[in-house]
Amino acid sequence: MTKTNNGKFIVFEGLDGSGKSTQVNLLSNSLLSRGYEPYKTFEPTESPIGKLIRQILYGEIAAQQKTIACLFAADRTDHLVNKENGIKLKLDQGKIVLCDRYYFSSYAYDGQHLNMDSVIQLNELNAKLLRPDLTIFIDVNPKRCLKRIIKRGYTLGSYEKIDSMKKARKNYFKAFKKLKKLEKIKIINGEQEQDNVADDIWLAVQECIREQS
Repeated sequence: MTKTNNGKFIVFEGLDGSGKSTQVNLLSNSLLSRGYEPYKTFEPTESPIGKLIRQILYGEIAAQQKTIACLFAADRTDHLVNKENGIKLKLDQGKIVLCDRYYFSSYAYDGQHLNMDSVIQLNELNAKLLRPDLTIFIDVNPKRCLKRIIKRGYTLGSYEKIDSMKKARKNYFKAFKKLKKLEKIKIINGEQEQDNVADDIWLAVQECIREQS
């Protein structure tokens, strides 16, 4: 695997409880050990918009679904172009950006309440600004994901209910099919042992860096 100064944008998608955060950390460690400069980030962000989104998702503030979708898109735009720590800035610095969620999350979750095409259109600016070099979807059965979340003792958000999780998984695959000519997507079997999932992800990342270099 040849090192490069060109930044790469790798997105992790999946249901809550699918192991995304764990795999982001494992990949970051693998990249660091090989001399790369990974930069980890996530959505919704820690910006004022991102914090507002979390308040809405946990029922602290009421908002219409279209408002929520617009807030996600706005948070995403700021995430891309923020002059202090934006994704595009990190890419220009030659870092490999690992992002936990991006616009496919909006398609999967907001697409449960709004027409998916309208959600895609709402994120068109973000897609034009930056499409991922690779989107990794960790596929885990929704029931298993929910069990993991409950076992951890986390407070369940509005999307962390079994019906919503099933719909989200279905919407992910619907969006992947709809946008397959525009996006590079790798579906990983997340039902495997953690190390095997990490190995499959590493193979996909190696291929991505070779192709994009």
